[in-house]
Amino acid sequence: MSSSSAFSAAVLMICIAGSAAAQHAKDRVKDIEGGWILVSSINEVDGQKTDQFGPHPNGMLVLGSDGRFMLTIIGAGLPKFASNNRANGTPEENKAVVSRSIAMIGTYVVDAEASTLTLRTENATFPNWDGTEQRRLIVTLNADELKYVTPNTSGGVVGTVIWKRAH
Repeated sequence: MSSSSAFSAAVLMICIAGSAAAQHAKDRVKDIEGGWILVSSINEVDGQKTDQFGPHPNGMLVLGSDGRFMLTIIGAGLPKFASNNRANGTPEENKAVVSRSIAMIGTYVVDAEASTLTLRTENATFPNWDGTEQRRLIVTLNADELKYVTPNTSGGVVGTVIWKRAH
């Protein structure tokens, strides 16, 4: 084999390998699309773990093929408002709802090589997140489970969230 043929073969192998890696990354990005149901959202500080939204919260994450997302988590057993009007909650009722729920919308990007999910938040029920990027480290992503870590949440703790595929 001549040196130019060997070089051409090497370039072809690199292109094939690069193409396979790029296809794997695209497949991984596609794996995240769809609906996800919340399994758990745990905060950890100094080895102590707590349920971020209280025990047994409900939540859904939708990651569209168009790059848009919607995330909602609602703690179980939120108090009913005595006034029967959501705009007229007591300070205690409002605090319970705000501290045990979150909703946000925007766009998202998956970096398969870095194993990150970045949520570009347009609006959130925590307004400090409006117009920010929320980066999550993907720990698990397969057909049935998405698990990510938020290294530094708004409360300064490590958050681990697990979702199962909505079927």
